[in-house]
Amino acid sequence: MRKDSVKNTRINSEVMKVLAEALRGEIKDPRIPPFSSVTDVIVAPDLKTCKVWVSFLCDEEAEKDALAGLKSAEGFLKHKLASELNLRITPELTFLPDHSIAYGNHMSQVIEKVSEEDRLMREKRGDDTEE
Repeated sequence: MRKDSVKNTRINSEVMKVLAEALRGEIKDPRIPPFSSVTDVIVAPDLKTCKVWVSFLCDEEAEKDALAGLKSAEGFLKHKLASELNLRITPELTFLPDHSIAYGNHMSQVIEKVSEEDRLMREKRGDDTEE
Protein backbone atom coordinates (compact mmCIF):
# COMPACT_ATOMS: atom_id res chain seq x y z
CA MET A 1 0.00 0.00 0.00
CA ARG A 2 1.36 3.41 -0.97
CA LYS A 3 1.74 6.16 1.62
CA ASP A 4 -0.69 8.54 -0.10
CA SER A 5 -3.25 5.96 -1.26
CA VAL A 6 -6.96 6.34 -0.62
CA LYS A 7 -6.88 3.29 1.64
CA ASN A 8 -4.02 4.69 3.74
CA THR A 9 -5.78 8.07 4.03
CA ARG A 10 -8.96 6.34 5.18
CA ILE A 11 -7.04 4.25 7.74
CA ASN A 12 -5.34 7.41 9.07
CA SER A 13 -8.68 9.15 9.56
CA GLU A 14 -10.32 6.13 11.24
CA VAL A 15 -7.37 5.64 13.61
CA MET A 16 -7.46 9.34 14.43
CA LYS A 17 -11.20 9.18 15.15
CA VAL A 18 -10.88 6.18 17.49
CA LEU A 19 -7.89 7.65 19.35
CA ALA A 20 -9.57 11.05 19.72
CA GLU A 21 -12.71 9.48 21.18
CA ALA A 22 -10.65 7.38 23.60
CA LEU A 23 -8.56 10.40 24.64
CA ARG A 24 -11.66 12.51 25.16
CA GLY A 25 -13.67 10.14 27.31
CA GLU A 26 -12.10 6.80 28.14
CA ILE A 27 -8.58 7.42 29.44
CA LYS A 28 -8.71 8.23 33.14
CA ASP A 29 -5.01 9.01 33.69
CA PRO A 30 -4.75 12.24 35.74
CA ARG A 31 -1.51 13.18 33.98
CA ILE A 32 -3.39 13.79 30.72
CA PRO A 33 -4.99 17.27 30.73
CA PRO A 34 -8.71 17.47 29.95
CA PHE A 35 -8.07 19.80 26.99
CA SER A 36 -6.02 17.40 24.90
CA SER A 37 -6.68 16.61 21.28
CA VAL A 38 -5.32 14.36 18.56
CA THR A 39 -4.29 16.68 15.74
CA ASP A 40 -2.82 14.25 13.22
CA VAL A 41 -2.15 10.56 12.68
CA ILE A 42 0.10 8.86 10.15
CA VAL A 43 -0.04 5.09 9.89
CA ALA A 44 2.83 3.50 7.99
CA PRO A 45 1.83 1.76 4.74
CA ASP A 46 2.78 -1.63 6.27
CA LEU A 47 0.48 -0.89 9.28
CA LYS A 48 3.27 -1.66 11.77
CA THR A 49 3.78 1.84 13.17
CA CYS A 50 1.64 4.88 13.79
CA LYS A 51 2.74 8.40 14.69
CA VAL A 52 0.14 10.30 16.71
CA TRP A 53 0.45 14.07 17.18
CA VAL A 54 -1.33 15.31 20.29
CA SER A 55 -1.91 18.90 21.38
CA PHE A 56 -2.09 19.72 25.09
CA LEU A 57 -3.27 22.92 26.74
CA CYS A 58 -0.61 23.03 29.48
CA ASP A 59 3.00 23.99 30.22
CA GLU A 60 6.05 21.98 29.08
CA GLU A 61 6.46 20.00 32.32
CA ALA A 62 2.81 18.91 32.32
CA GLU A 63 3.18 18.06 28.60
CA LYS A 64 5.99 15.62 29.42
CA ASP A 65 3.79 14.02 32.09
CA ALA A 66 0.90 13.82 29.63
CA LEU A 67 3.09 12.08 27.03
CA ALA A 68 4.19 9.61 29.71
CA GLY A 69 0.51 9.04 30.56
CA LEU A 70 -0.29 8.35 26.92
CA LYS A 71 2.68 5.98 26.69
CA SER A 72 1.36 4.05 29.70
CA ALA A 73 -2.11 3.89 28.09
CA GLU A 74 -0.70 2.55 24.82
CA GLY A 75 -1.85 -1.02 25.52
CA PHE A 76 -5.41 0.13 26.17
CA LEU A 77 -5.37 2.29 23.03
CA LYS A 78 -4.03 -0.56 20.88
CA HIS A 79 -6.76 -2.84 22.23
CA LYS A 80 -9.34 -0.15 21.43
CA LEU A 81 -8.00 0.14 17.86
CA ALA A 82 -7.99 -3.63 17.41
CA SER A 83 -11.57 -3.99 18.62
CA GLU A 84 -13.02 -1.08 16.62
CA LEU A 85 -11.04 -1.33 13.37
CA ASN A 86 -10.64 -4.44 11.29
CA LEU A 87 -6.93 -4.10 10.52
CA ARG A 88 -4.58 -6.91 9.63
CA ILE A 89 -2.02 -5.56 12.13
CA THR A 90 -2.58 -3.19 15.04
CA PRO A 91 0.19 -0.58 14.77
CA GLU A 92 2.65 0.37 17.49
CA LEU A 93 1.77 3.89 18.65
CA THR A 94 4.28 6.72 19.01
CA PHE A 95 2.97 9.89 20.63
CA LEU A 96 4.46 13.23 19.63
CA PRO A 97 3.60 16.71 20.94
CA ASP A 98 2.00 19.15 18.50
CA HIS A 99 2.82 22.77 19.26
CA SER A 100 0.93 24.30 16.33
CA ILE A 101 -1.98 25.55 18.48
CA ALA A 102 0.38 27.18 20.99
CA TYR A 103 2.33 28.72 18.11
CA GLY A 104 -0.89 30.07 16.59
CA ASN A 105 -1.87 31.60 19.94
CA HIS A 106 1.56 33.19 20.25
CA MET A 107 1.35 34.65 16.74
CA SER A 108 -2.12 36.05 17.47
CA GLN A 109 -0.75 37.79 20.56
CA VAL A 110 2.14 39.26 18.56
CA ILE A 111 -0.23 40.53 15.87
CA GLU A 112 -2.52 42.09 18.49
CA LYS A 113 0.47 43.78 20.16
CA VAL A 114 1.74 45.21 16.86
CA SER A 115 -1.77 46.39 15.93
CA GLU A 116 -2.13 48.14 19.29
CA GLU A 117 1.30 49.79 18.94
CA ASP A 118 0.38 50.93 15.43
CA ARG A 119 -2.91 52.39 16.68
CA LEU A 120 -1.12 54.24 19.49
CA MET A 121 1.47 55.64 17.05
CA ARG A 122 -1.30 56.91 14.74
CA GLU A 123 -3.08 58.55 17.68
CA LYS A 124 0.19 60.16 18.77
CA ARG A 125 0.73 61.59 15.26
CA GLY A 126 -2.88 62.73 15.05
CA ASP A 127 -3.48 60.51 12.06
CA ASP A 128 -7.20 59.55 12.05
CA THR A 129 -7.28 57.40 8.91
CA GLU A 130 -6.74 53.66 9.12
CA GLU A 131 -5.28 51.77 6.21
